[in-house]
Amino acid sequence: MTRLTIDPITRLEGHGKIEIFLDDAGEVERTYFQVPELRGFERFCVGRPVEEMPTLTNRICGVCPEAHHMAAAKAADAVYGVTPPRPARLLREALYSAFFVTDHATHFYALGGPDFFVGPDAPVAERNILGVLQKVGAEAGARVIGARKAGHHVIEMIGGRAVHPCTAVPGGMTKGITESERAEIEAIARSMVDFSEFSIGVFDSLVMGDPAYRDAILGDAYRHETYYMGLVDANGKVTFYDGRVRVVAPDGERLGEYDPADYQDWIAERVEPWTYLKFPYLKKVGWKGFVDGKDSGVYTAMPLARLNVADGMATPKAQAEYERFFATLAPTNGGPKQPVHGRLAAHWARLVEMLFAAERLVELATDPEITSDDVRAVPTATPTEGVGTVEAPRGTLTHHYRTDERGILTHVNLIVGTTNNYAPMCMSIERAARSLIHGGQVVGEGILNRIEMAFRAYDPCFGCATHSLPGHMPLEVTIRDAAGDVVDVISRDD
Repeated sequence: MTRLTIDPITRLEGHGKIEIFLDDAGEVERTYFQVPELRGFERFCVGRPVEEMPTLTNRICGVCPEAHHMAAAKAADAVYGVTPPRPARLLREALYSAFFVTDHATHFYALGGPDFFVGPDAPVAERNILGVLQKVGAEAGARVIGARKAGHHVIEMIGGRAVHPCTAVPGGMTKGITESERAEIEAIARSMVDFSEFSIGVFDSLVMGDPAYRDAILGDAYRHETYYMGLVDANGKVTFYDGRVRVVAPDGERLGEYDPADYQDWIAERVEPWTYLKFPYLKKVGWKGFVDGKDSGVYTAMPLARLNVADGMATPKAQAEYERFFATLAPTNGGPKQPVHGRLAAHWARLVEMLFAAERLVELATDPEITSDDVRAVPTATPTEGVGTVEAPRGTLTHHYRTDERGILTHVNLIVGTTNNYAPMCMSIERAARSLIHGGQVVGEGILNRIEMAFRAYDPCFGCATHSLPGHMPLEVTIRDAAGDVVDVISRDD
């Protein structure tokens, strides 16, 4: 048996490796997508005051602290049984919309983009953001950098800091915004709409306009038919900040909708001995292993999933792009909408969401109540238990807290966006490997990178996904002297 290892995997948040085992004929027998890091956030949050959670959990990661900030604040609202005033909810969602634009832009141009703009077989040194900027041009590169800078400026104005925001608290926000700040946010939001449309144009010309990439998106190598999950608003449209969780089957049939507080009736988690990351699955279907289809409880929660479960987008330009997305990738000839199963289509779905977030920020910035000083309802009830759910860019994010009567945490459970997608990511990697590696073939860097493209479609973040597992963490410490020579190696295997 031959063993191929990709370690470390690249262009993601966190750490991971892929083990590929080939049989004697050179065909793929099994792959393992391993996450070797353990962070432990669920455990060391216990014993802390619940009001600390919005600023504590956003330290899990510097990539999407806004997602944990908002989920934690909403969970703390629920713990105290308090509803923030409408101006506070507008501010929270405005911050969150700006965050979505910046985060999706990061993945499209810096993480996923190099595989398409530079090419999956290009030299490793060129498959990066610098290679992308060289491909799209200096002017386009300036737009990318400018859009991200502007988004973080909005986050700083509303959230108090450009990274690790600190203004969402139980019952609302610690501060509002001035009229001049509102006007600045509106101008930035309108520029974000233009930037999102520009990015869709880049995708059309450089990805969908390339027959090889189009075939990869529509083909079988990166295709999986799983259940899909995502938040929808009262009209069944995509929403990021608040809503009900909808689940649809691989054939488009709706399995159901549930209030985020009822997530334990729908989601269970299992562990495997070869990784620290847990595998959520649908309780109503059950765990059948790493297989897709309607009989398997494996589900996906990411931009592609959100578009698959929703009835549309809540803003006009994003709705038009949503319709073009499905007309191109899952035409029905007048029949009922069908899910898009090609996982590389997530890159297009991400841009549809980016356009929606920008349009939504315009709506929020022009709402007359957003500059109101009524930004907090001070909690007065005895704290108990609460759940807060938002859509992180990488999938549905749930924070569940229980406290004693003083508000000290006694239980913390997090199901984060990437954790939802771990099983389908493992399946996508194995499917890609089986499609690309065959007996007698030399497995070069280009093929291994195409296998990595399977997980990049999900934009995984393992910093916040690996948070709790019973037992000990394997550890190896290498001690070197001043000359750099190894003196001793101390290891713990479990």
